Amino acid sequence: MFAGTLGIKWRVEGDITMKQFGIFCTLIALLLGQAALAKEPKVGEIAPDFELTLVDGTKVKLAELRGQVVIINFWATWCVPCRTELPTLDAFYALRKDAGLRVFAITTEDSLPLFQLKKLFAAMKIPAVKKLRGPYDDLKAVPTNYVIDRAGRVRYAKAGAFDLADLNELIIPLLREAAPAPTG
Repeated sequence: MFAGTLGIKWRVEGDITMKQFGIFCTLIALLLGQAALAKEPKVGEIAPDFELTLVDGTKVKLAELRGQVVIINFWATWCVPCRTELPTLDAFYALRKDAGLRVFAITTEDSLPLFQLKKLFAAMKIPAVKKLRGPYDDLKAVPTNYVIDRAGRVRYAKAGAFDLADLNELIIPLLREAAPAPTG
């Protein structure tokens, strides 16, 4: 038995060569580093893939949203600008979802537990997200919003609350753009 640098105890049955140990360590490093290698969303570039698990259990992948304008909104229950922005986003989504808008609200881990937000989620039109897989959670502040256009390109990635004027200025032109031709 040996203890690793992270306090993990490993039990090795039989003899292990240095080469086998090196290969094992390399594989572990690759697995641990995979998240770090995930491409961060950058304005003007194709959006990195993600998978959302909604509060109702539904899974949504970015590829399924091609041809729609997507807003990923990170917010916190303790954040005053978030509490102003969320109802505005929700009302805007209700008015524009038929034009191809999708909005997903992701509560940060330091917010109230999800079960305490059930009444809020039930009143919202925006789907609430329970879990996110993808490189979108490196937040500097909340609220943070990512906007992905119909072609899958990141068009906005900033911390700060949207107001109605911001949404009209940024989102309406994107909704007027034609959806890309289907591939495949």
